[in-house]
Amino acid sequence: MSILDGILGQITQNVGIANLANKVGLSPEHVESAVQALAKFHPMEGDTAEGAASATGLPVDKIREIIGHIGGEGSLGRFSQLLEGDALGKLGGLASGLFGKN
Repeated sequence: MSILDGILGQITQNVGIANLANKVGLSPEHVESAVQALAKFHPMEGDTAEGAASATGLPVDKIREIIGHIGGEGSLGRFSQLLEGDALGKLGGLASGLFGKN
């Protein structure tokens, strides 16, 4: 969860996974799953909250509550970019290690 906490910390204040879970009444694991699904569905066509709810099995009202706590749709876009950048950075580091550039 530390990667997600770090990324959430870049777009919000005092909203870590555990804190967010406490606010919305879900387990940290459910919130982590929801946040990852939100990042995945945000750039796609259709309703982000409904897509994330479908993927996680969580109620859409809880997904929308999470969106509100992390700063709305605008913050989701930033979060999605940061999460994608973090994943690409890790893949780049792995590739460099595989090819002896690390």
